[in-house]
Amino acid sequence: MVKCYLVLLLASLTALSSCSGTSASGKPARTTTIEAAPVAVATVSEETVPIEVRAIGNVEAYSTVSVKALIGGELTQVYFKEGQDVKKGEMLFTIDPRPLEAALKQAEANLDRDTAQMKQAQANVARDTAQAKNAEVESRRYAELMEAGVATREQADQSRTNAEALAATVRADQAAVASFEEAMRADNAAIANAKLQLGYCSISSPIDGRTGSLMVHQGNVVKANDVPLVTINQVNPIYVTFSVPEKELSEIRKYRAMGKLKVEAVIANDEQHPAEGALSFVDNTVDNTTGTIRLKATFDNKERKLWPGQFVNVSLTLTSQPNAVVAPTQAVQTGQSGQYVFVVKPDLTVEARPVVVGRALDGKTVIEQGLQPGEKVVIDGQLRLTPGAKVQMNSN
Repeated sequence: MVKCYLVLLLASLTALSSCSGTSASGKPARTTTIEAAPVAVATVSEETVPIEVRAIGNVEAYSTVSVKALIGGELTQVYFKEGQDVKKGEMLFTIDPRPLEAALKQAEANLDRDTAQMKQAQANVARDTAQAKNAEVESRRYAELMEAGVATREQADQSRTNAEALAATVRADQAAVASFEEAMRADNAAIANAKLQLGYCSISSPIDGRTGSLMVHQGNVVKANDVPLVTINQVNPIYVTFSVPEKELSEIRKYRAMGKLKVEAVIANDEQHPAEGALSFVDNTVDNTTGTIRLKATFDNKERKLWPGQFVNVSLTLTSQPNAVVAPTQAVQTGQSGQYVFVVKPDLTVEARPVVVGRALDGKTVIEQGLQPGEKVVIDGQLRLTPGAKVQMNSN
């Protein structure tokens, strides 16, 4: 009987401990709770998204001129510093003009000499022409006198011979005049050439641009059409060339026919301030080795952001897609069944929802199917989640 009472007493104490929420040792009983997973979320939005073609581009000078000397001589003066901006027509170099100045003076002296000789020949023509006319008249008179028996045949023949000699002298004088006229034309040509050569002693900039390294310094002797003295690049405006896959060509031609296409060039470490230009050239041939076609855009480059030789990220905007459903790219996950996002429901549980994605742009992805504007999606903390899990949201 005693044993039965002890068993009943122990059972009562156990039941009492269970009802009071304490263990036999007097400590509170443990309860199991599920904590919400902290996640970062963002709201799905509806935006107008540009449709772009992206590529790596290379900056090229709008025009490049290698300045060479057209004559030989000593380089006596350099008027600019390396890397300086120059204007069209601004003086760059001077080559010693003294040899060419002497050649010009010699040509001018030859012209003066031939001019004087021509004038003398013209005077001879006038004098001999008058004498020839007088001799012709005298010859006819002696011929008449001979017919009348007053003059002898010898006198008539002598008069005719004299007239013929003077006529020949006139023709010689006229030939001399023509020869001196030719000599004067040659002298004028020599003078023009000497002036042209003398003009080559002063070398000015053919374009607005920026000078490069000076290849020949003052005091050196240069040769005609030898090494460039300096190279000038025109950087306002400037070109950016880039290549895109040939599959994009039809769309580019389609939208280009509707108007100018905007092109943006982004320099490394300056993504917030892209340079803006316009597509200006589409090559006439697809490169068979790469399957790409070469394009060229023109930029004003007033702020000198772009520099010849730089590599830039190029965005060619074809058109825009209005009312596109957009979510942050980091919200899109890839699983065995495809791409999905975790959607936060009103009860703060998550749903793994499959989505169909479109183009990605600047950290955002167009969602073709699966999401609606205003829904909240998880963008950080997905590794801690399973469908139906409770979350604690931190909005982004």
